Amino acid sequence: MKKKTELEETSGKSLAIITGMSGSGKHTAFKALEDLGFFCVDNLPTRLIPRLIQMTMASGGRIDKLAVVVDVRLGESNSEFKRLLQELKKMPFDSTVIFFDASDQELARRYSETRRTHPLARNTTLLEGVQEERKKLSVIRSLADRIIDTSDFSVHDLRKLIYEHFREPTSIDDALYVTLVSFGFKHGIPFNSDMLFDVRFLPNPNFEPALKEKTGSDSEVVEFLREHAETDEIIGKISDMLEYLLPKYIQEGKSYFTVSIGCTGGRHRSVMIAEALETRLRRRGHRVNLIHRDVHLQ
Repeated sequence: MKKKTELEETSGKSLAIITGMSGSGKHTAFKALEDLGFFCVDNLPTRLIPRLIQMTMASGGRIDKLAVVVDVRLGESNSEFKRLLQELKKMPFDSTVIFFDASDQELARRYSETRRTHPLARNTTLLEGVQEERKKLSVIRSLADRIIDTSDFSVHDLRKLIYEHFREPTSIDDALYVTLVSFGFKHGIPFNSDMLFDVRFLPNPNFEPALKEKTGSDSEVVEFLREHAETDEIIGKISDMLEYLLPKYIQEGKSYFTVSIGCTGGRHRSVMIAEALETRLRRRGHRVNLIHRDVHLQ
């Protein structure tokens, strides 16, 4: 297997074999790859990995990115792992073995803070368990294409690293799905909001007899609100803020971002503002999902 000095974006069919020390961030990387569209399998015995590849080849090309975690708890021997690497050379997948590591002290600290039991420290001290695992994995570590030391990494740092090197070449805006939710405060705040704006300061069409039964999607309501300068001002300010912030969230590896726009009942002002923001964001290349949560409620 060809050694790689850097994590590389792969073309065609790719397989990421994730291994390393317990508590070093393997499963954080696993989840990040899953977010990037990899078909992920946790704790798969090495002898079954070639069979998994054969099954995906039979999928007609629907699965071309795989990620597998090989964990010390499986009791895999060094010879089994070497045999796997030899077999992978014959298969049409670009394979990368990534070994995640951290200092003994940092690994012990993480386990101590989370109060989890280290797989090799059931009958010994935590630090001795970490050191025993390091001995068992020394040969596998030497065979890895890339060793990532996460001693000084936060969860966000590690996710960002994986995103940067495994994300397919595409527009940066394609990596984030923005959901706009219009709602009424009297029906409660959406629980999954990442950002929330209150537009109850705008004139309320509900008090206009001709507009009361209409919604913010109707042209009459839109025209009524557009007559007031603060409507365009708030649309512009929210749009500018999102245009600044969304790339920052993408850089941190965020995949979904929900912006909630609230008025009193969720039928007029919030609906109109959310639709105006959707138009602006789509024009700038963002992927947008629009939800009018309360538009049909009284």
